[in-house]
This record gives sequence, structure tokens and C-alpha cells, in this order.
Amino acid sequence: MRLTIFWERMADHFGAGYADSFARDHVMAELGGRTVHQALDAGWEAKDVWRAVCSAMDVPASRR
Repeated sequence: MRLTIFWERMADHFGAGYADSFARDHVMAELGGRTVHQALDAGWEAKDVWRAVCSAMDVPASRR
């Protein structure tokens, strides 16, 4: 998954104004105690980060 697609999905689910805030501030066990930004910066694949977000935040299957 390209990062542009990842960020589009984040904005679609959380809203354009909140997606980056969530990604910067919300520490997730599914990401090894990292935020979305930290996981991406650490080299995690965008698709794996998106799957973790979907799991943690109960993103509907239609948006996965």
C-alpha cells in the first residue's frame, strides 16, 4: 500500500483534521507501543500499520 492511499484511508475514517492528530498521539499496542508515525518512521509497511489501526479502532470491513 502506498503512503498516499494509507493517509487517504486515515482521513476517510477519522476525518481530515483528526487523522494526523490520532497518528501522532495515539500509542497502540498493535504497533508495539508506537504511534502510527513512529511505526512508519521505524520502517513498518503502511499496509501493516493500516491493519493495526483497523483492528484497534474497529474500522468497518467495508473501509478496510
